[in-house]
Amino acid sequence: MKIENIELHRVCMPLVSPFRTSFGTATERETTLVRVVTAEAEGWAECAAEPDPLYSSEFLDGCDLVMRDHLIPRLKMLGDRLTAEHVATALAPVKGHPMAKAVLETAILDAQLKESGVSFGGYLGAVHEQVPAGVSVGIMDSIDEMLDAVAGYLAEGYLRIKLKIEPGWDIAPVRAVRERFGDEVLLQVDANTAYTLADARHLARLDPFDLLLVEQPLAEDDILGHAQLAKLIKTPICLDESIESARDAAAAITLGACSVINVKPARVGGYLEARRIHDVAAAHGVPVWCGGMLETGVGRAANVALAGLPNFVLPGDTSASSRYYSQDLTEPFVLEEGHLRVPRGPGIGVDILPDVLAELTSSTTSVRF
Repeated sequence: MKIENIELHRVCMPLVSPFRTSFGTATERETTLVRVVTAEAEGWAECAAEPDPLYSSEFLDGCDLVMRDHLIPRLKMLGDRLTAEHVATALAPVKGHPMAKAVLETAILDAQLKESGVSFGGYLGAVHEQVPAGVSVGIMDSIDEMLDAVAGYLAEGYLRIKLKIEPGWDIAPVRAVRERFGDEVLLQVDANTAYTLADARHLARLDPFDLLLVEQPLAEDDILGHAQLAKLIKTPICLDESIESARDAAAAITLGACSVINVKPARVGGYLEARRIHDVAAAHGVPVWCGGMLETGVGRAANVALAGLPNFVLPGDTSASSRYYSQDLTEPFVLEEGHLRVPRGPGIGVDILPDVLAELTSSTTSVRF
């Protein structure tokens, strides 16, 4: 595939409401969109990195720099031989930076699939035309505020509720949701590494609430700690930040550190590695679900396609556009009886709204091939 140029578009989108986790509070989504232009098509992808290195060591300015100065020059060396399947190998000499690598691979794959008329879901192996949608509820100022938010999301039709938790905001909100909405609500919690193994007895207090899982309770590098914790609590442990590759997934499963995996394509270097994680987990009988990073419609389209694969058996963080944005960069994803449709058009199957992009773009960098 012959690439003519690659553009980096920095955009900033206000959230409909603040989103708080144990890492901090977001009021807007600032991201870099990558546009890959070929003679026959253009591919788009969204960088998942945040402005500050709090979720991971990567951050947005760093991603832009490493793409411009280190990753794109290596891709240029492949010339017409460049395809999405070659990206990971070409970029392997550059250590780390999975989110920067992922956005380039995804944009190239989008252009490649548009040239051939194949959908993202079709290429990855999706077997479902629609996927169940869950919603993530951030840490709030009061239990009443949280309950009102949960009530609103259930009324909209979301099939699963995920509560962000941290020390001091864990048992009480979970109990309040169960008491008000009952045991039939699919409920899970996400700690974003906020606890240590010394908190095992406290985390065991979540067991009576019949949660689907507790996500990433301990530090991302504490696989053995998670394996020990799994022996001390009954709630299934799901790993998120700890899983950066299919090899990580196999090791964590073998050690008994998790019984569920949250697959975030950007965190693992792209959708091709995400598919490998799906396959490894399926071979071990471990269910997976698709996590989210406050994506716009660009990233959401690809995530929904991934969530159509057969071992994505739990509702993911594939919420409707309105969960985060009053105006998306694409036509909005709309909840239909608790599900989102997998895009069927070529590539990611959605188009950028040019007027919205122009309004929200603060800078553009273009690199000729």
